[in-house]
Amino acid sequence: MYGIFERQEDFPDAQMYQLRIVFKLKEDKFRFMAISDTRQGVMPRGEDRDNTRSQTLAFKEAVLMTNPSNPQFRGEVDDKYQYSCENKDNKLHGWISDDDAVGFWIITPSNEFRTGGPHKQDLTSHVGPIALSMFVSTHYTGIDIDVTYKKGEAWRKAFGPVLIYLNSASSDDDCRKTLWNDAKRQLSEEIESWPYNFTRSEDLPHAGDRGEVCGQLLVRDRCVDEELMQAQSAFVGLAVPGNVGSWQTEGKGYQFWTETDYTGRFNIKNVRPGEYNLYAWVHGFIGDYKLDLNITIQPGNKVNLGTLIYDPPRNGHTLWEIGIPDRTAAEFFIPEPDPTFVNPLCLDAADKFRQYGLWDRYSDIYRHGDVVYTVGVSDYSRDWFFAHVLRNTGNITDLSTTTWQIKYNLQDVNEKGNYTLQLALAAASYAELQIRFNNLDAIQPCFTTTRIGYDNAVARHGIHGLYRLYSINIPGNRFIRGNNTIFLTQSRSHALFDAVMYDYIRLEGPAV
Repeated sequence: MYGIFERQEDFPDAQMYQLRIVFKLKEDKFRFMAISDTRQGVMPRGEDRDNTRSQTLAFKEAVLMTNPSNPQFRGEVDDKYQYSCENKDNKLHGWISDDDAVGFWIITPSNEFRTGGPHKQDLTSHVGPIALSMFVSTHYTGIDIDVTYKKGEAWRKAFGPVLIYLNSASSDDDCRKTLWNDAKRQLSEEIESWPYNFTRSEDLPHAGDRGEVCGQLLVRDRCVDEELMQAQSAFVGLAVPGNVGSWQTEGKGYQFWTETDYTGRFNIKNVRPGEYNLYAWVHGFIGDYKLDLNITIQPGNKVNLGTLIYDPPRNGHTLWEIGIPDRTAAEFFIPEPDPTFVNPLCLDAADKFRQYGLWDRYSDIYRHGDVVYTVGVSDYSRDWFFAHVLRNTGNITDLSTTTWQIKYNLQDVNEKGNYTLQLALAAASYAELQIRFNNLDAIQPCFTTTRIGYDNAVARHGIHGLYRLYSINIPGNRFIRGNNTIFLTQSRSHALFDAVMYDYIRLEGPAV
C-alpha cells in the first residue's frame, strides 16, 4: 500500500494532523495482538470499552474494565497509547486469529516517509481490533510539529509502500509463536528488498535512482577527554534544511537515519534525490549537531563527508550532574503502578513506564513534600521521579504546583565568574519551569522556560516527547560557599497533565 499526497499552489490553507491507513479486522476472529516480543496478548473486545462494561479514567482513551465479556479482563486497564512505539522500532505489529491460525501484519521496511525523526512515538495496533499504519500525526509532539500547509505552498509526498502480510500456520499450541516469528522473518526480507523495484511511479524511486552519504562523527569535549572521542551509537540523519534540531518538528519532507558504529562511522543509504541538511545527536552528550552545509543528492551519487566534529555545549568543568544525556527519562525512578490500574502487556521492565496512572503515584510517594535531591548522596534511579508533575489533592480543580530541590556543596565560589546550568528536558506539556537559586521566596525566578510544550507524553505513557536544551548563565554571586539549593518549580496548574520530564541536569563551573 502507498499513498501519494499533493497540494497545488492555489489550494487553500489547511492543517492535516493525521494521515494514516486504518484496518478494522473481524472481532470474532482476531483476538491476539502482537506489538513486540514482550508486548503480546489476548485483547478485550471493543464492546468491553463501552460505559456499561468499563469505567472511563482520566481521559477517554483509558478505561478500567469492570464487567468485560471475558472475566479474565476484569480489573485491567486498556489504553491505545500504551501500545505506542518509536518510529525506528515501529516496523511490525498486528493480530492473530487463533481459530484459523492466521496472522494479519503491518510491515514497514523504511521510515523515510514518517515525520519527526527516528524517536517520534506513534500508535500501532489496539482494541477494535484495529491495525494502523501512521504516516503523519501530532502524537507526542503536539502542534509543535509542522502540519500547516499554506496557500501558495506546493507540496507532494509519497507515503509507503507498506506491506500488509497475511500468514498461516498449523493449528497447534504454538501457532502464535510460529506466526510472529514468520512475520519477523518477512520483515527482514522486506528491509533487504528496500527500496522496492516493482513500482512505476516517479514518486517511488528505485535503488539506482537514489544516493548515499557517508562519513565519521567525532566528539570534542576537553572536559571529558583531551583527545577526540568516537561518536559511538550516535543517530545521524538527513532531513529538510532547517535549524539545529529542527528534524524533531519537521513534518513535510523525507528523513533518512542511521546509527554510527563503534568508531563513529556512518553510511546513510537509499536517499531520495533532493536537498538536505545532516543532523545528529550523540548518546552521553547534550545538544544537537548540524553540518553547516546543504547536501544535494542526485541519482546514483555517493557523498563522502569525511570526518565531522561535534562540539557539544560546554562552558566549564562539571561540578555535578543528574541523569544520562539520552533524551529520555528512562533512567529515573519509575514507580510500581497502582495494582488496581495494571495492563499486563506492560509488565516487562522495559515497558514499565507505559502503565496507567504513574503520575498519581507521585502524590502517594511524596505526600509530605516534594523531591529533595542531595548531590553525592541521592541516587537518581531511586530519588528522582521520572516526571515533574502536579500534586493531585483528589480534587481535579485544586491541583497544586510542585517545587523540587537540588542540594549541593560548593567549597569554593568564584563570585566574579559565570556558572552554567545545562538543563535538558525530555518532554513538556503546557508547562513552565521556573528556577531559583538559594531563595525560594524570590518573586522573580532566575530563569523561566516560559510556557512550553504540547507533547502530552505523561498522559500518553511516553518516556519522552520533544527534546529541549537550555544553557542557563548564572552569575557567581548567586552562590555561597558551603551548602546551596536550586529550586525547580513547575508553575502551571491548569490541568492534571501540565508537566515536564527531565533528561539531564549539569552544573558547570566558570570557564577556565
